[in-house]
Amino acid sequence: MSSDPVSWLLIEHGWNVVGPGGEELGSVSEIVGDTGKDIFNGLSVAAGLLRRPRYVPSEQVARIVEGRVELTMGQAEFDRLDDYDEPSKSEEVRPDTTGL
Repeated sequence: MSSDPVSWLLIEHGWNVVGPGGEELGSVSEIVGDTGKDIFNGLSVAAGLLRRPRYVPSEQVARIVEGRVELTMGQAEFDRLDDYDEPSKSEEVRPDTTGL
């Protein structure tokens, strides 16, 4: 079953994040970008309860489909990513509004 790609603006908190082979790497915690200028900077990806979220730059996103973000990197590369820090003032984080 193949899904059609969607815009980064449709990414939601909790979507699955997978590697190129389909291995599950985590889930979307936050989306970082500027919606007004349609600039996608990256994602904060939660990889487990006891691990800090990792920052995935937009350049590492291969494909976005409904409910899933596919990365160009596998588990080993993902594990080497930096922990997610707060975005700079020039960036905007779309908050999770589904839990309100």
